[in-house]
Amino acid sequence: MTADEQKPDPSTLPKKAEAKDLSFYYGSKRALKQINLPIYEHRVTALIGPSGCGKSTFLRCFNRMHDLYPGNRYEGEIRLLPDNVNLLAPEVDPIEVRMRLAMVFQKPNPFPKSIFENVAYGLRIRGINARSELDDRIEKALKNAALWNEVRDRLDDLATNLSGGQQQRLCIARALASEPELMLFDEPTSALDPIATGSIEELIHQLRDQVTILIVTHNMQQAARVSDFTAYMYLGDLVEFGWTDDVFFRPKQKQTEDYITGRFG
Repeated sequence: MTADEQKPDPSTLPKKAEAKDLSFYYGSKRALKQINLPIYEHRVTALIGPSGCGKSTFLRCFNRMHDLYPGNRYEGEIRLLPDNVNLLAPEVDPIEVRMRLAMVFQKPNPFPKSIFENVAYGLRIRGINARSELDDRIEKALKNAALWNEVRDRLDDLATNLSGGQQQRLCIARALASEPELMLFDEPTSALDPIATGSIEELIHQLRDQVTILIVTHNMQQAARVSDFTAYMYLGDLVEFGWTDDVFFRPKQKQTEDYITGRFG
């Protein structure tokens, strides 16, 4: 969104998810402190802040990754809309949560399988095994990840033979194939070269029309380029949240301004 465009009042925008009084504990250590944050539908929301501020911890609450380790616990809620289910409720199966959300990590992590089987993996888990449906959905996912033209004639090749940037787009295709409602990106370009980084950023721009995106990045310029909204976090607190150009150019908090301008963090 350019500075010249009239920004709508966020309160009028549809939400895809919302954190409400969300706290998180690693054992006795409180890593998140009553976070309240809306995630607007078909928008890109960036989480920024210095290392250890809680941004990746917050992201991983959405797909219940912290459940994998004993002693971790949540307080508060993450509501997924429009059905208003609390993703953190004890009666909600984490596997069901992960079926509705998708995550892309810092380093590309393709499975040691063919390109085709990497993208088919989540579909097969859901019981989709008919070859014609698999073919259609895998082609669609690879096209949406801007990878189809590069791999269409080598779908049986090992995914690990792809370049780093191609592997990351393959991981995005694998996530898209299951048609998630919300995509979580945890520093998806930190292991990539500048050209591959540019292709992933362009892809994120295109994907917002299909899916809501929440991205953690250590690169403030990247946050400014790809996101509609930005949340600045520090030591487990949400310091400031708003339209990205407001947070970057007209921050309300001095702490945000100090971080953005490099005086801090």
